[in-house]
Amino acid sequence: MFAVIKTGGKQYRVAANDVITVATLAGEPGTAVTFDQVLMVTNDGNTQVGAPLIQGVTVAGEVVEHTRGEKVISFKKRRRQNSRRKRGHRQDYTVVRITEIRA
Repeated sequence: MFAVIKTGGKQYRVAANDVITVATLAGEPGTAVTFDQVLMVTNDGNTQVGAPLIQGVTVAGEVVEHTRGEKVISFKKRRRQNSRRKRGHRQDYTVVRITEIRA
């Protein structure tokens, strides 16, 4: 059984006991989170596709940790102008373990 959920503007294919990295969510490690934007559910060959969401289906998860992604360097240079700009950015993420899909 798996589901496709939407969180943080992105879609994820999840099943029970999966560990996914999503955009930052509120909550300390160990707290439960619920994803109610379920786009598709598959169970034993039966597939339900929402238009756009499926009513009455939620995905439960648990916050494992808050982490940060790799550093991304944004470097801009204008030639012959002695003009340079260097910026670094690290995105914040939350690691979530999916516990169950409630249909």
